[in-house]
Parts: sequence; structure tokens; C-alpha cells
Amino acid sequence: MILEFHTYKEIKQQPRMWSKAYELIRDRKSEISSFVHKWLDKGYQVILTGAGTSAYVGDALEPALFGTIFRGARSIATTDILTAPEHYFDAGSKVLLVSFARSGNSPESVGAVQAVEKTAGSVAHIIITCNALGQLALMQGEHILTVLLPPETNDLSLAMTSSYSTMLLACALIAHIDKIEDQKEHILRLADAVEAAMEKYEADIRRMAGLGFKRAVFLGSGPLKGVAEESRLKLQELTDGSVMCAFDSFLGFRHGPKAVVNGDTLIVYLLSDKISVQRYELDLIRQIKALGYEMASILICQTRPEEGYSGSLCIEIGLPISMPECYSCVSYIFVAQLLGMFKSIDYGLSPDAPSISGNISRVVEGVTVYN
Repeated sequence: MILEFHTYKEIKQQPRMWSKAYELIRDRKSEISSFVHKWLDKGYQVILTGAGTSAYVGDALEPALFGTIFRGARSIATTDILTAPEHYFDAGSKVLLVSFARSGNSPESVGAVQAVEKTAGSVAHIIITCNALGQLALMQGEHILTVLLPPETNDLSLAMTSSYSTMLLACALIAHIDKIEDQKEHILRLADAVEAAMEKYEADIRRMAGLGFKRAVFLGSGPLKGVAEESRLKLQELTDGSVMCAFDSFLGFRHGPKAVVNGDTLIVYLLSDKISVQRYELDLIRQIKALGYEMASILICQTRPEEGYSGSLCIEIGLPISMPECYSCVSYIFVAQLLGMFKSIDYGLSPDAPSISGNISRVVEGVTVYN
């Protein structure tokens, strides 16, 4: 039955899409490198933008790009830019705006581009999109670089899955464009590890989805906080809001948000592969376990902690510590995607179109852009 859903196919195709995206960007190395350095060498600031899931791409990448030519990039959602562009830009601003968009047709995406061009002193654009016919993809000019991803990433289902992960990796690869050949091994290892993990843990994730939790919390540090943000949305939208979800950093969760945890709560821990960060994360995991408040928990990690894990499910992906965070962080997202899909089915919904009321849609509707 699950093979009938676009959502399932689009989750499972992700490793193949990552390899295709790498080849696409590698083949355009000279063009992309020339464009990027033209603006970076003039001191343009990289701004990562999008709406909803596309904004969360930037939220994960902002802390993950520190070791690249995009170091210092800032993530600002189009939904924030559109309402108050003057908070972020002025006549002295020189902006390299990286826009993420599955369809490229949402009113905020197009409106934010126009707002930045009106407010900032000078703007160049990198458009990373999955839809060749979208309004953003059709923009042209010497100050515009369009990176069109494989057509399969233009997800047919409501929830963004392969579009999210492939846009994230595409930007990370562009940030390594001068050494793009060296990135091939990382992408191949990432694709192989995630494909194997999906196969190994799919039944376990389906079992967890069958539990009666009504709340879920996703926790991550650094780039994984951004992935936790997207994970929260996936489970919530695929269940049409029947499961209320939250996200936070491990340390931030202590400061009040921990009040959301009760006997109906599933906690999903996105464990860092950095031992220095894990110390803080494992402290919180032990504390919550000792209190016994949650219904169940899932630990997603590259390697199981030496002290072990006594929660409901431990998912080991197995990537090496040497893997750059801008690639490894995306390996965690399939868990929430599958969890949301299976939970949607348990609720009697269609994962491809879970919104019974029509409250949410594949391309956001009803937004008026005011000049």
C-alpha cells in the first residue's frame, strides 16, 4: 500500500537525488564558481531565504557553512523579509540572496525577491529550485544564477521531502564549488549510509508511529536544530495537526519549553557527532529519562554513545566524524519524514494530501503581496 504514495517514493529517492545534484553542480563548476566569486569578492553578504520548509533549509545551513566560502551566511525567512525588509537591508547593503523554493511560485518567495531589490543597494541572486516553470526559475539577468535540481525533486506530495534535502545539499555543494571534485566521496558515503539506514530502520519507525503519542518534540544542536525544526513540521503537517510538535536546541529546551513533555509525548533526539556537544545533550537525555515524563523516545546518531541508550529506539546512521556538518546534518531528516508518513496512515489520512480541511496546500495560497 505505501508504495502507492508519492510521499513514500519521494522519501526513498533522496539518496539518488543527492548524487544527481552533485553531478549537476560539478558539471557547472566553472560557471558557478565565476558567478559566486564575482559577488563575494566585492563583499556581498550571503542571505539564505525561503518560506516554511525552504526557510528551514537556511536555518540548518547557517551554522553549518562556517568552513566554506559562504561562512557568515545569515538565514532570514522570506516571510520576515516581506513584512519588514528595512529591518535587514538599507541602501548600503550588498546582498547575495540565495533563494530556496520547491515550486518557485509562492507569493512570499517572489515578493521577497522584489522587496530586497527595492530596499538593498545592490543585489545578486542564486536561485535553487526544483521547478523549471516556476516564477523564480524564469527570472533572468547577469546578476542571477539559477540552479535547477532534478525534476524528481519537485515533490508531488504536499510535504516537502526530497526537495528539502536536495536543496540543502545543493547549497552546501555550491559553498564548496572550488573543491567540488573532493566532495564526491562525501556525497556517495552520505547516500549509501542513508539508503542503508532507511532500509534497516523503516519497520522500527513504523512501529514507533503506531504508538499513541499526541505530542512530539525534536531536539538538535547547531545545524541539527534546523533539521529538528523541519522534522517538527513534517510530523505535524503529515498528521494534519493531530500531533502537535515542537523543536528546540538541547540546552534551550531546559529553559521553560521542557514543560511541554507529558505522558503523551514522543521525544526525538538528534545527537551531534561531536563529543564536546554530546556531553550537554546526553545530560539532558539522562535527566528526562530519570523524570520519566515522556511516553517514548528515539535517538538518531551517527554512532551509539559509549554509555549506551535506554530509550525506545536508537537509529545509527554510521557517517564518520570527518564528514562536514553541512552534509551529515541532512542524514537525520528521513526519520521524521517516515514517522510522519506512517502516522498519517495510522490516522486514516493520505500522506500525499493529509489536510482534510484544505487548511494547508502544496503551494501557499491567499497571500496578498502589498507594494
